[in-house]
Amino acid sequence: MQPVMIVTGGSQGIGAAVARLAGRRGYAVALTYRGNQAMAEAVAAEIEAAGGRALAIRAEMASEPDILAAFATVDREFGPLRVLVNNAGITGPTAKLDAVTSAILDEVLAVNVRGPFLAIREAARRMATDRGGAGGAIVNVSSRASELGGAGEWVHYAASKGALDTLTIGASRELGPRGIRVNAVNPGLIETDLHARAGLPERVARLTAGVPMGRPGSAEEVAEAVLWLASDAASYVSGAIVPVSGAR
Repeated sequence: MQPVMIVTGGSQGIGAAVARLAGRRGYAVALTYRGNQAMAEAVAAEIEAAGGRALAIRAEMASEPDILAAFATVDREFGPLRVLVNNAGITGPTAKLDAVTSAILDEVLAVNVRGPFLAIREAARRMATDRGGAGGAIVNVSSRASELGGAGEWVHYAASKGALDTLTIGASRELGPRGIRVNAVNPGLIETDLHARAGLPERVARLTAGVPMGRPGSAEEVAEAVLWLASDAASYVSGAIVPVSGAR
């Protein structure tokens, strides 16, 4: 049976790169998107044009009803889930800590922490061997900001990714005996449009000098790490938080 993968936030950037690579590696890919239907459907169409199976599902990852509906759609259209990639996330606006409002915090934490938590819950209900599932793997896309702290720009974002790292560790220990591996990748400075969408189009160029390898990474390089963690090649890897950061 073709393995099934859900990639949240799969319409662009790292999520799209993960979805495309998963399609090439033989997964049936369900990718969620929040607002850009055309981009999501283009990624799905690219996977299908290469002979794969893909489905674009609109789902707001801060919304429990949307998450439940997305998983139900995958159950109906593709069958048993094998891999969940929690990629969807937002930075929130750049702001110093004393300018961050409760509304900003609520939005960032809802998408970056509550959303992945609920998605992991739904994946566990389907994959856990003590619930009749066949096991599986979960990969959370976190950030090096969880350790670096995001000072002066994104402390709120960094804090949310620190929570996601903690969720990764706790979930791996709880779900390991139930047949589910849980890991995270922590991308560093990656060349995607995230920076421009946050109003900082020059950010990658400005920070590249601080990367020991001397260059930003690509979404495809992060995707390779995600697919490895999802694969049987990483069968004894769980609870790991893997930097993909050029040593930054």
